[in-house]
Amino acid sequence: MSRTVKRAFKYRFHPTPEQAGELARTFGCVRLVYDMALAARSEAWTQRRERVTYHATSAMLTGWKKTDELAFLNDVSCVPLQQALRHLQTAFTNFWAKRAGYPTFKSKRRSRRSAEYTASAFRWRDGRLTLAKMSEPLDIVWSRPLRQGAVPSTVTVSQDPAGRWFVSLLCDDRIEHVPASGAVGVDAGLDSLFTLSTGEKVPNPRHEHRDRDRLARAQRNLARKARGSANRARARLAVARVHARIADRRRDHLHKLTTRLVRENQTIVIEDLTVRNMMANHSLARAISDAAWRQFRTMLGYKADWYGRDLVVVDRWFPSTRRCSACGAIADRMPLTVRSWTCRCGRTHDRDVNAARNILAEGLSVTACGGGVRPQRTHVRTGRPPAKQEPPGATQGTPVR
Repeated sequence: MSRTVKRAFKYRFHPTPEQAGELARTFGCVRLVYDMALAARSEAWTQRRERVTYHATSAMLTGWKKTDELAFLNDVSCVPLQQALRHLQTAFTNFWAKRAGYPTFKSKRRSRRSAEYTASAFRWRDGRLTLAKMSEPLDIVWSRPLRQGAVPSTVTVSQDPAGRWFVSLLCDDRIEHVPASGAVGVDAGLDSLFTLSTGEKVPNPRHEHRDRDRLARAQRNLARKARGSANRARARLAVARVHARIADRRRDHLHKLTTRLVRENQTIVIEDLTVRNMMANHSLARAISDAAWRQFRTMLGYKADWYGRDLVVVDRWFPSTRRCSACGAIADRMPLTVRSWTCRCGRTHDRDVNAARNILAEGLSVTACGGGVRPQRTHVRTGRPPAKQEPPGATQGTPVR
């Protein structure tokens, strides 16, 4: 059994000087059009309480191209400029739906340099990609082959802070559904990056910690350079390359782990961690950022959707660590220094393995009973049922959609 999904394949490429110049101009025009449209929409709302639609900003773009000051917008492909207006419309839609904050302006130095081309703005022939306004195809490094007969529907070209060029090809891809019947609970941590309910512990590679000395030297070298100088530009590039090396290793490790979990298990249960709030702990913020739990959850979400798996997210207040996976009793306190503990029933638990098993049990109860339904618990000291029951749904997990 297979399923067709939209999948992006990202490759590096090496542009010629002419192509690099054309893409740099396109990036600048995309940023300018986005910022001008955002300013126009914000002004219309604050002054006249008027909502400007995508079609209105598209008409504005036509008018801008006819002016002497913005005539240079005609020198680049019009498709990336129109796509920038569509992205702005999507940002406002998410804002109105309360899924995101108010759109912000793009910075020349800090914003992502990218341009999106639809099918009318590129030519794909015999595995060679040629963008609009270019006479030669891109020199793409094919690190992995595309599926036979795959044709890109959208092409996104970008340049990262380290100066590397990337092209992302959005294609229809067939995902073969591999049968799986297992279920696993996953507990996130720092000593071990993830602990599975099977007892397996995934070591924490600590990618940022391994390159911390190299990063510190590059940042000190950058701090000594004069602002605006060519030496500072080279030093900034050196810092960006260290960050890129760390991010690449982290992403590769998470891709391999999430792919294995999805292929081997039909049901995967994780915790709903509030990483943003946890980052307020300045003693652990750097380690939590290096662990990339949010990136892990994002990858697990779309891969579970590809392969037809069930991803269940347990409520963040569920006492997975303090609860005995054997008898259900809950301990009063469990500081981070306690790595193993013994329950009143006599069972000795590894802190992380016990939490993973409890997460799995709660996730399976959510799947079977709709959440909030689990065996009666007893108090760890009195041995009697708690006097006050928790409200229904207090520990309810929600499947990722």
